[in-house]
Amino acid sequence: MARTFICSSTEPIVTTASGKIRGFKIDSTYTFWGIPYATAKRWQMPEPVQPWEGVEDALSYGFVSPMLSRESKRGEIMCPHRYWVKDENCLNLNVWTQSIDPEAKKPVMVWIHGGGFSAGSSIEQVAYDGENLSVFGDCVVVSINHRLNIIGYLDLSQYGEKYWNSANVGNADLVAALQWVHDNIAAFGGDPEKVLIFGQSGGGGKVQSLLQTPAADGLFQRAVIMSGILEINAMRDIDPDTSKIGPAMMAELGCTTIEEMEAVPYEALAAAYNKVAPGLAAQGIYTGQTPIRNSWYAGDARVYGFTEHALTVPTMVGCCIAEMSFGDAVARKHELTDEARYAILRDEFGDKTDALAELFKAAHPTKDLTDLIQLDARFRPNDRAYIRLKAAGEAPVYNYLFAYEFPINDGKLAWHCSDLAFWFHNEDKVVVGNKPGVSDQLEKNMSTAILNFLKNGAPSAEDLPEWPACTTEHVNTMVLDDTCAMKPDFDESLYEAFLPVAPDPRKRNRKNIALR
Repeated sequence: MARTFICSSTEPIVTTASGKIRGFKIDSTYTFWGIPYATAKRWQMPEPVQPWEGVEDALSYGFVSPMLSRESKRGEIMCPHRYWVKDENCLNLNVWTQSIDPEAKKPVMVWIHGGGFSAGSSIEQVAYDGENLSVFGDCVVVSINHRLNIIGYLDLSQYGEKYWNSANVGNADLVAALQWVHDNIAAFGGDPEKVLIFGQSGGGGKVQSLLQTPAADGLFQRAVIMSGILEINAMRDIDPDTSKIGPAMMAELGCTTIEEMEAVPYEALAAAYNKVAPGLAAQGIYTGQTPIRNSWYAGDARVYGFTEHALTVPTMVGCCIAEMSFGDAVARKHELTDEARYAILRDEFGDKTDALAELFKAAHPTKDLTDLIQLDARFRPNDRAYIRLKAAGEAPVYNYLFAYEFPINDGKLAWHCSDLAFWFHNEDKVVVGNKPGVSDQLEKNMSTAILNFLKNGAPSAEDLPEWPACTTEHVNTMVLDDTCAMKPDFDESLYEAFLPVAPDPRKRNRKNIALR
């Protein structure tokens, strides 16, 4: 069925602080792609965009950050991707909105993409598209591109004042984007005082670090960290001398000054980095790729404590049940006898099998016993530790676990990124999650919960159980599944037994285990 499309010489046009821009309207949604929010020289802090005359088109996605390695097409049915033109001039964002009335004051959701601090983009995953969420929630959705890897997170401060924060300029771009949202989003029908930032994987790590960045204080009122709490990343764990990577790259490139290296094309810069960084990393020496603590960034809250402002921001934290287990589940697992299931588990867990099996059945009674092999051991324990610390503040913190079983390869538990289409109300775009009579309701529950968290400071949905905040003593987890359930402290004992013997998913992301 044809949709209503508008893009003329006179509409839709919005006036921003830098000038007028033209987007397009499809049915009820006004869309603007590739809006510049700042500009920057390599390794230097972002600066405001210079104003322009006339009307600039926002009809093409902006450049995305260059990458250190080439993308691959593996696993597209599970996590469909889109790839785009790369350039260091990548400080741009996209907006989807239901109104361009400056008085509309609709809530604003700002998406920060994953890929660690080194890869990804605002449009990389099909699930990132903001139209459906904007329509469903009558809200403004914004997604951001920013500098990554060696142009966004590489400490070269030894080379002069203009590089003083080079290790954090990728995050400084995010702050500049949030400042742009604060200054301009009313023109897109948004409320600059009702802004939620949310991100998954590396994007969740960026949300975590923005909570610890005083320059971002007041630019957002809610935060959601999705599959983004990893092991503590503190400078104490690596060589505190960050001055070796710069000279090593310069020597490899034959540069005698930092200005020469600043002018080297990105491809050559990346090749030099990829050659020298592994040797330094093997010695425990800093090679960049994450923010570092300095006068601008307060550091990991689990090491240095939360900033006073971070403790005032309502936060949601959660992950998927099987995160990094991208391999197949056990073949035809639902047809197995209990004897066969236990035989498979004993290959993994030996004499710990019986105790682990009982704990898993108690925590996840609706799951197949063989799913224990794929249980996440990386994010869930870190989520709980972070939540208990954050719960000591004045603002509430909420927890979820996405435990859905996908109808692929005999039933596969939710993996890293598999929840995104549900939060974005985009299950129509990611086919692997579709189960008639089930996935539509789960999508509605999740999209509604995050929208109500933005609007009211507490996640809720008509068809979800009551969702209490966590405390320093109790982690109250909303388990998001075919049937959603609130489960306080339900997997503590399971993880105490599981973590010491958890399989390494990098070694066991294998094809179906044969039937016994």
